[in-house]
Amino acid sequence: MTVTKTADAQTRVLPEIADPSQVAPKDARQLTRLFLDQLAVLEEGTHEYQYARNTLIEMNVTLVRYAASRFRSRSQDEMEDIVQVGTIGLIKAIDRFELSREVEFTSFAIPYITGEIKRFFRDTSWAVHVPRRLQEARVQLAKANEELRSRLGRMPTVKELSQLMCLSEEEVNEARLASNGYNSASLDAAISSSDDGEAALADFIGLDDNALELVEDFNALAPLIAELDDRERRIIHMRFVDELTQAQIGEHLGVSQMHVSRLLNRTLSKLRTGMLATN
Repeated sequence: MTVTKTADAQTRVLPEIADPSQVAPKDARQLTRLFLDQLAVLEEGTHEYQYARNTLIEMNVTLVRYAASRFRSRSQDEMEDIVQVGTIGLIKAIDRFELSREVEFTSFAIPYITGEIKRFFRDTSWAVHVPRRLQEARVQLAKANEELRSRLGRMPTVKELSQLMCLSEEEVNEARLASNGYNSASLDAAISSSDDGEAALADFIGLDDNALELVEDFNALAPLIAELDDRERRIIHMRFVDELTQAQIGEHLGVSQMHVSRLLNRTLSKLRTGMLATN
């Protein structure tokens, strides 16, 4: 591979990996950072660029399988589709990741992967292919059923539904038939068994990870910190990374605690203003 220089970095020969999908997770983390670093300086469309990108995809497919494992109640065929869709999210994460954000790639990629999987479920929740007009009619039918049941105190007839929905009785029957193609299950439905007894679908529904909400904040904050001068960044690091007191920071800088307090408040105000401007 030809070594070339750019304004920010220098490309170098990447290690040849025979089977990236077999790389151990503990090694994949370090190699991922190396390949992402080189991907940022390689020219798009070159053989080296494609090798780096394809290797990153194969090496991190375990992230996709991890995200897909939350939906293990699905059939084998569905799981293969879920992994394929999740891989699209992984590719988007690789193409959009920037090392300058100082965020772990895993934390950055998982939301992209799960987002694609959720979008897949939203768009393909029908057990059989149903025309769009009938999918929309099913929703309209459910609302009409609820309204008439509340009003009449009984199940409405097809004629009553057709009048409320402004559809023919034949179209109402089609919408009813289409409803049978929608795949749904009770959260209490048993989906597997183990030594401890049957497991319900609700047992496999994950909780929202509040820490993921911090990813966007970190991404927005990183360039703002990069714009600070050396002393401001040093103060921020000592206060929030080293967790030094203002008095200890003052000793390191040779200034009073009061002066450190003023500098810290001014820097935090600058960062706060920048964060508000990006939202």
